[in-house]
Amino acid sequence: MSSSVNETLIRDVVAEVLGRLGKSPPAAASVPSASATAVTKPGTAGRHFGVFQEAPAACEAAAAAFRQLQEKGVAARAKVVEIVKTLAEANAVEWGRLELEETKIGRLDHKIEKLKIIKLVPGVEWLRPVARSGDHGITLEEFTPFGVIGAITPSTHSIPTLSGNVVNIVAAGNAVVFNAHPSACRCAALAVRTYNQAIEREVGIENLITIIEQPTLDSFKALCGHEAVRLLCVTGGPGVVKAAMQTGKRAICAGPGNPPVLVDDTADLERAARAVVQGAAYDNNLLCIGEKEVFVLESVADRFLAELQRHGAVRLTADQLERLTREAFSFPAGHGAGCPEPVVNKQLIGKDATHLARVAGATVPDPTQLLFAETEASHVFVAEEQMMPFLPIVRVKSVAEGIAAAKAAEHNYRHTAIIHSHNVEHMTAMGRALDTTLFVKNGPCVAGLGLGGEGYLSYSIATPTGEGVTNPATFTRVRRCVMVDNLRIY
Repeated sequence: MSSSVNETLIRDVVAEVLGRLGKSPPAAASVPSASATAVTKPGTAGRHFGVFQEAPAACEAAAAAFRQLQEKGVAARAKVVEIVKTLAEANAVEWGRLELEETKIGRLDHKIEKLKIIKLVPGVEWLRPVARSGDHGITLEEFTPFGVIGAITPSTHSIPTLSGNVVNIVAAGNAVVFNAHPSACRCAALAVRTYNQAIEREVGIENLITIIEQPTLDSFKALCGHEAVRLLCVTGGPGVVKAAMQTGKRAICAGPGNPPVLVDDTADLERAARAVVQGAAYDNNLLCIGEKEVFVLESVADRFLAELQRHGAVRLTADQLERLTREAFSFPAGHGAGCPEPVVNKQLIGKDATHLARVAGATVPDPTQLLFAETEASHVFVAEEQMMPFLPIVRVKSVAEGIAAAKAAEHNYRHTAIIHSHNVEHMTAMGRALDTTLFVKNGPCVAGLGLGGEGYLSYSIATPTGEGVTNPATFTRVRRCVMVDNLRIY
């Protein structure tokens, strides 16, 4: 690793990785290893199937697998992609349950769905060479692999992010080494083992996907610094993204977001409310693209709030909001409620709306998926990416005020923004002002990833480093081959 990554920064990363969701690294005595959860077949004793104790061994095994993949060609890549998509769907119910049990955040139905839709992630078909022919010959540009990719995955979508990244990375011709979030490393290792067993059986390549079974600070440093790792793919919070960008290696970083929603007076309010509930409630608002705060023109605010309730969202009173806020956030010693960096209560992240309601002192029906309340634009729930099924709703007097408030709440992450409007000028103004990677109009956040909208799916949206929604081409180098004055037919 480059010397520019100092120990203080690394400690910050570990604090984030280990503490972002209020977890500690799973102890060997309390959390069975991936090898203990898998059925050992005859003749497989001592085999890794991609799961390693140390990062150097994982990186070296992946490097050897990459060389095998090069020899077997594009057909082998396509077969691996097929295997991952098939197994993700076939194991969706069991893996979704295991991930929920390990992380204790989100919703089972949505964790299952996130695995079933891995089939929508683009594969080798995405990579098409570009040819140019002219008076002086022919030029061919092709997408070629880096070799071994080092990948960091979050606890919010552990197996889905891992699986989607495998599809993209292997379709591009690479091998991959994962350092999963410690709060979701057991389920990630199980998926890696399952994938590798099938890949070895059907393709004849060992350890194409590797993972460190018990991720630590040392494994993170060793992975980033290993000479075989040519590129990093990081999906996580600002601390780990910052560290990856200072390793001296190229890094594709999918960082945090705090997506705002603007609802103007031309919007279809019923459709807008339905979309907001669908997006903000999805997996208890763990999605980085999920609607996190809404700015609505005051002329239509009452009708919009009524539509939210009609679509199953439950409104909290001012007293209930205050109680929930006190429980959801704390502030560093010596600072008041206006502290710019409040600390989110990790015990509430990703919990069901019914649980949040009890914390707020409210009683809601069991099917309730989303809570909301009116707040000021300066409220901590507006400013913080809190990842809970609660939405702050802010009234604004004009579209210009709403756009300015949305830009402030988004913090220039340039991740995701959403508008509900039939006024093209309003859409254009917000799109230009926020300059986000995803800008969704008149739909839920998930439409930005091809789920109800046009496009393709990915679980890593590289906003800080500019690659955008990742796809197989993201993990390639463009190489040009030129033949001068020959091979032209006409």
